[in-house]
Amino acid sequence: MDETRDGEGEVFPNISADSSSAGPVPVPFSSVNWSGSSQPVEAKTKAQGMSHQSDVLPCDQLRDQVIGNQSSHTQLMETLLHLRQTVDDCITQLMTRPPQLDLPLEEQRHNQATGEQEAFLRRVVNLLQSGAMWGLGLQAPHPTLGPRDDAGGGQQAQLSRQLDQLVYQLSHLEVAFVSRDLSNHGTDISAFERSKFQDFKTYQGDKYHEDKNTMGFINLGVSENKLCTDLMTERLSRSDMNHLEDALLQYSDQRGQPFLREEVARFLTYYCKSPARLDPENVVVLSGCCSVFSALATVLCDPGEALLTPTPFFGGLVVGSYLYSKVELMPVHLDSEITDGSARPFQLTVDKLEQALLEATLKGKKVRGLLLINPQNPLGDVYSRDSLEEYLEFAKRYNLHVIIDEMYMLSVFDDSVTFHSVLSMESLPDPNRTHVIWGTSKDFGISGFRFGALYTHNKEVVSAVSCFGFLSGISGITQYKLCRLLQDREWIDKVYLPTNHSRLKAAHRYITNKLKALKIPFLSRGSGLYVWMNLKEYLQPCTFEEELLLHHRFLGNKLILSPGKTYMCKEPGWFRLVFSDKPLPLKLAMHRFYEVLAEQKRDLRVKQLEDPQKE
Repeated sequence: MDETRDGEGEVFPNISADSSSAGPVPVPFSSVNWSGSSQPVEAKTKAQGMSHQSDVLPCDQLRDQVIGNQSSHTQLMETLLHLRQTVDDCITQLMTRPPQLDLPLEEQRHNQATGEQEAFLRRVVNLLQSGAMWGLGLQAPHPTLGPRDDAGGGQQAQLSRQLDQLVYQLSHLEVAFVSRDLSNHGTDISAFERSKFQDFKTYQGDKYHEDKNTMGFINLGVSENKLCTDLMTERLSRSDMNHLEDALLQYSDQRGQPFLREEVARFLTYYCKSPARLDPENVVVLSGCCSVFSALATVLCDPGEALLTPTPFFGGLVVGSYLYSKVELMPVHLDSEITDGSARPFQLTVDKLEQALLEATLKGKKVRGLLLINPQNPLGDVYSRDSLEEYLEFAKRYNLHVIIDEMYMLSVFDDSVTFHSVLSMESLPDPNRTHVIWGTSKDFGISGFRFGALYTHNKEVVSAVSCFGFLSGISGITQYKLCRLLQDREWIDKVYLPTNHSRLKAAHRYITNKLKALKIPFLSRGSGLYVWMNLKEYLQPCTFEEELLLHHRFLGNKLILSPGKTYMCKEPGWFRLVFSDKPLPLKLAMHRFYEVLAEQKRDLRVKQLEDPQKE
C-alpha cells in the first residue's frame, strides 16, 4: 500500500495572513503547529492542541464531564425511546394509509413488501415494549458506572452492539409506502433522499463552531475546501466585484452569460494547457458540476441505459444520473490488491473496462458511455497521459461517449505529480463524444456559488444541455463575480494557488502522520481534498454491515466520515477522510477519530473473549 513519505514537524501556513495584494507566496510560520511538536504556538492553539494519545482540549474535558454525569443506563434508555418513537411513526404511516381496493395494479405493487415491513416493525415495537433488550442474558448496566468504566464493560459492549445492529436493520429498511401525492418515481426519490442525506441534515442542524458550538458535528465526509476562505473572502469583497447593470437582473442566455462563457474558455485554455484556443460557443454553465453531469446523462442516454464508471467513485453522481433520467451507473470494480494486471492498488486498466462492458452487455444493459473523474474521487489518482489515451481509444472502439470530470485539476498539491487534462491533447480519438466538466467548488473552495461548466465539441450536446439552463441556471450577479474571479490570473497564480497548495500539503501531512502512527493503511496520491484509508482491522467480521456500524459509531462521537459503500467500493472497510479543514477542527476531529477506534478495539477484544465461552 502506498504511503506518504513526508517527514514530521511540518507547520501550517498562516491562514489569517493578509494576502490581499498580489505578490510572493506567504511564508509558513509556526503559529499553527500540525505536528504536535514542541515548537512555539499562539496561546490559544497551544491551550487547545493535542495529540491523538494524551493531550485534551477544553471541549473534550466538558464532554467527558457530561458523559461521566450521565449513566450508561440513562443513555441507552434514551436511545431505545428514540428508536421506539421512530418505529411508532412508521407504524402510524402504515396503518393510516388509505384503502387500496380501488387503486390500479401499478400502485398496488408495493403491498406485499409493505406487509412484510409492517410485520418487521411490529416485532421491533414488541421487542422494545417487552423490555426484551434486557432479557438477552444481560443485566442493565449499573447506573453509577460511566461508559468508560471497566465493570460490566462486556455486557455494555454486547448490548450496544445489539442496538447498533437493530439501527442498521432499520436504516436499510426501504419502507414502500404507497403515496397518493407522489408518483412511483417521486416515491423512490423521496426514499432515496431520506436514505442518502440524513447525516448531512443532522450536521446542518448541529455544526461545530470554534466558539458557539464546540460539541457540534465535524464534517470530514463532504469534500469542501475550507483552508483558504480568508483569501477568497478578501478577494470577493473587493470593489471590482460590486457591479450591477440591467442585464444582470434579467434572464440570460440559457448557456450562461456570454462574458462568463468567454472567460471560462480562456481559463480552461490556459490551465488545461490546450494546444489551441477553446471556443466559448462550446461552453455551457449550470448550477454545479452535478447539474452538468445530470444534464449530460439525460441527453446522452435513454432511461434504463447505462454508463460505465470505475469504482470506488463519488456517490453523488448516482443522484445526478437517477434523478431525472434513471440512467444506471455500471461499476468497473477495481481491486485494492496489486495483481499481474495492475502496478498499484485500485488501478484502472482497459482490460477491466472490457470485462465490465462485456458483463453489462450479457445482462442486457445498453452502455452509452464511460464516466471518469480525474483527479479521481475518492482515490486521488491522477491519470497519466498514456492512460487517458488508452481509455479514450477504448471508448471510441465501442462508440461510447466519455464524460470526464476534472473538477480537482487545480488541487494537485504534490510537486512530483503532473495533471494532464483531456483538453491538453493535440487530437482526441473521438472529439464529438468527449465531454469535460469543471467547476470552482473544489479548486476555489466556493461550493456555495453552485457553478459548473461543460466543454464539448459536439454542438448538438451543447444545444441539448443548454435547455437545462432554464431550470438550473446561475444568477447574473453570481456569473459576474465568477467572471471577475477567473479573470484575475495574477492573483490566482501568485497568491491563491501557491497558498492553497501549501495549506493542502500541510493538512495532508498532518493527517497522514496521524494515520501512520495508528498503523492505518491509506493511499497517498498528492491530489484532491481527501485520503482513502483502510479500516478493515477494526471490523469483525469484515462486512458492509460492520462498516456501517463503525460509521454510526463515528456519528455518535460527532464525527462524519464517508464509508466505502457510498462509493460503490466492492470491499468493505474503506473510508474517505476529507482533510481540507482548518487546524483546530481538524485536530479535534482526529481526537474523536482516535477515541472511536480505541472504543472499537476494546469491544472487539471483549467479543473475542466472549465467543469461545459461548461455544
